[in-house]
Amino acid sequence: MVQLIAGKKGKGKTKHLLDKVNEEVKTASGNITYLDKSTKHMFELNNKVRLINVSDYLVTNSDEFLGFICGIISQDHDLQQMYFDSFLKIACLEDGDITPVIAKLEKIGEAFGIDFILSVSLDEAELSDELKSKIIVSL
Repeated sequence: MVQLIAGKKGKGKTKHLLDKVNEEVKTASGNITYLDKSTKHMFELNNKVRLINVSDYLVTNSDEFLGFICGIISQDHDLQQMYFDSFLKIACLEDGDITPVIAKLEKIGEAFGIDFILSVSLDEAELSDELKSKIIVSL
């Protein structure tokens, strides 16, 4: 399952994402991973959440990003949830269509039983009708 937290830059998406991950970790039976463009939020995350700074891994396009995600999944059979802060930036989609990448994440999530929660710097109005149904918070 893919869920979106949508809103323009500076609206508070990261706070919602951090609150959600820190709440979920209390009851999660599997592992949780948080991907970001830096380690800035390291001390705001519960220590049971694995923080990965995507910019350390030289990901330069959305295909590489999806391969990176599959690599993480292949190494952690207990992975239950993945949180993506600054999704457009870490997935190299700042100028592209995000719908195909989210559709692929949906398939990956179904295949491996993983939930993806993404913070997306776009207004709800900028998203396709297909993606609007995935929004859990719109700022």
